[in-house]
Amino acid sequence: MIREFTLNDVYYLLLAARWTLALTSIAFLGGGAVGLIVAVMRISPFSSLRLASTLFVNVVQGIPLLAWLFVFFFGLPILVGVRVSPWAAAVAAYAVYAGAFLGEIWRGCLQAIPRQQWEAGASLALSFASQLRYIIVPQAIRIAIPPTVGFLVQLIKNTSLAAVIGFVELTREGQLTTAATYRPFSVYIVVAAIYFSMCFPLTQWSRRLERTLRVAR
Repeated sequence: MIREFTLNDVYYLLLAARWTLALTSIAFLGGGAVGLIVAVMRISPFSSLRLASTLFVNVVQGIPLLAWLFVFFFGLPILVGVRVSPWAAAVAAYAVYAGAFLGEIWRGCLQAIPRQQWEAGASLALSFASQLRYIIVPQAIRIAIPPTVGFLVQLIKNTSLAAVIGFVELTREGQLTTAATYRPFSVYIVVAAIYFSMCFPLTQWSRRLERTLRVAR
C-alpha cells in the first residue's frame, strides 16, 4: 500500500543516520589503528615489514569495497562456519578498507618530512620510534589533516554500500521509505541533505584546524 511521505519518515531517516555515523566512527577508529601500523611498517628499516605492508595495501586497494563486504558477510560463514551479522561484517570490511587507505595517506605524510629531520634525530642517538614520536609525527600531522578528513568524508558516503548485505543505514532506510511511499525524489532529497549535514561540518572543521596549525608553525 502506497502512503504519503511525512515527517515521520524524515524522523526514521534521521534515526537511520545514527547507524551511518556509528559505522563510520568504529570503522575509522579500527582503520586508524590498522593504518598507523601499516604506515610505520611502510617506512620501517626492515624490508620484510615493508614488503608485508605493501602487499596488504595493494591487495585491499585492488579489491572493491563492495567485494570486501561480500567476503566478510558471505565468505566467512563458508570458510569458518560462523554466521556473521551485517553489523559485524560491515565493521570488519570498512576497518580493513580504511586501514589500507589511511596507511598509505599517512605513509606519504611521514615521507614528506625532509630526510634531514631524520638525520638530525639519528645524530642525537634517537631510536627509530623516538624519531617518529618527537620529530616526524608532530610535523606530519599538519600535512595529514586535509587528506585524512577527505577520506573520512568519503567513508561516510561509502557506508551506503553496506545496504547490500542488509545493514540498515541512511541509504537503506531511504530505499525502504521509497518503496513504501513511491516518492523517490522527495526521499532522496532528504537523504542527500542529511549526508551533506554530516560531511560539510567536517570539511569546515578541517579548514579551521589547518589555519590554526599553520599559525602555530
